Amino acid sequence: MLLRSAVFLGVAAAAGLLTGGETGLPGSGGAAGRGAPGVTGAGGPGALGEAGFGPGPGGGAGPGPLAGAPGVAARPQSPRGASYRLQPMTSEGTPERPPAAKPAVRTRPILELPDEARTGGAMTLTFDDGPDPRYTPGILDTLARYGVRAMFFVCGEMATDNRDLLRRMVAEGHVIGNHTWTHPLIPKLSRPALADEIGRTSEVVQQAIGEAPMWFRAPYGAWNRAAFEIGSELGMEPLAWTVDTLDWKEPGTATIVSRVLKGAAPGVIVLNHDAGGNRSQSVQALASYLPQLLGRGYRMTLPTWPPR
Repeated sequence: MLLRSAVFLGVAAAAGLLTGGETGLPGSGGAAGRGAPGVTGAGGPGALGEAGFGPGPGGGAGPGPLAGAPGVAARPQSPRGASYRLQPMTSEGTPERPPAAKPAVRTRPILELPDEARTGGAMTLTFDDGPDPRYTPGILDTLARYGVRAMFFVCGEMATDNRDLLRRMVAEGHVIGNHTWTHPLIPKLSRPALADEIGRTSEVVQQAIGEAPMWFRAPYGAWNRAAFEIGSELGMEPLAWTVDTLDWKEPGTATIVSRVLKGAAPGVIVLNHDAGGNRSQSVQALASYLPQLLGRGYRMTLPTWPPR
């Protein structure tokens, strides 16, 4: 209840300025996730996020820094400047919960790793919509086999019944993010309803692993001002993606693998799914493309905290 109380206080404070369902923000481009007709999401290869993030992996210049884009309140890095392919995997790189502090409210999600994080071919793997006991364990097994850490953006309705998988994620060094409770289309929600979706999910994660998420991702990549503000109230930064595997469409394992390998470049954030449908292709694809990426010299990393 503490998290929900905090966010509703923040919502009340901002009610005179903004209302739920506000759309038309920068960074709301191509649909993703479970596929919402007419929804535009947050990015493709080379897309840019917040000011301070350089050209996309494809080398395009992209839009310039946002005028007046706020900075981020200083926090200790989590996890320790990011751990990569560790042998063995230990708790040393497990994310540490920073002191309670609200990040500044962004106007666009982060779409890729910053320039300084790209040395050595750094990439980040992310998985949305879980955890699902049918598919998430297989993904975790593959990540463990190669000593790789990833990010899991969980939905509260899945997390509440699979808290053991949340605990396994953290025990194996992965980062858990907030992906709302029911995977709704955010611009269609009232502000109180959105606050409940996000706040309840953070509560479940905190109950399961002892700390609330520090990262938030909007379903379908559909962001609005309320999402950025409520996420900030709960101490979270907004993270989108650069490469969308579109694995939720079940295009075939080979197609998913091809999309990842073609989109691979220093700084990219890859979107996969471990729930929301039959994700057997996603599990098989990871087992195929991950060793190929590592063989090409890429290293899988977690984003630093605070993001830059």
